[in-house]
Amino acid sequence: MLPQAMSARVAEQVDALCALAHGAAARGWVPATSGNFSVRDPATGHIYISCSGLDKGRMAPKDLLELDAQCKRVISGAGKPSAESGLHEVVYRKRPRMHAIAHVHTIWNTLLSARVVDAGRVEITGYELLKALSGVESHTHAERIPVIANSQQYGRLARELEEALERNPGTHGVLLSGHGLYTWGTSVAEARRHLEALEFLFEVEYRRLTGPR
Repeated sequence: MLPQAMSARVAEQVDALCALAHGAAARGWVPATSGNFSVRDPATGHIYISCSGLDKGRMAPKDLLELDAQCKRVISGAGKPSAESGLHEVVYRKRPRMHAIAHVHTIWNTLLSARVVDAGRVEITGYELLKALSGVESHTHAERIPVIANSQQYGRLARELEEALERNPGTHGVLLSGHGLYTWGTSVAEARRHLEALEFLFEVEYRRLTGPR
């Protein structure tokens, strides 16, 4: 069970995170037990994250683990931390204003990331929905999303993610090739908005790249 000492604000974000996970599952964005979701307590730095092997369509507050800020120690909750918890730690450390992360495995981000992995990034511009990304005010904005080659060596992935975030301070997400998207926000609501906008843009861009000329 999550600690009773959790603030009302964090509890509200945890409830919103569960709703986000349910929505992602309903859209087929976290098939089987894939994907992971987290929020960070701004007061303690502790991270509340979905445990490994969890059906995200059934995720409830009791299913989250409370980890320390370094994602090294389980403070409360039952279950095994995801192998990708360290990637959440990197995002929170490199983006200290962010307090929610969504990681999904969709058809379109899987196909697009595999297609452009050799370029190391995908650049998306010209679409009105880019304005759903925080700080973007025009469809002429060029969103440059890093693409990292997938690996089961999560220590190496964490280092590569850290480097990608340092090289791309304005990006709203990072793709792991043939794997999935990490996106984030200052709140769960912002992370949800970024997730929905980026997934729409990934589908449009992949169709544009592969459609008839």
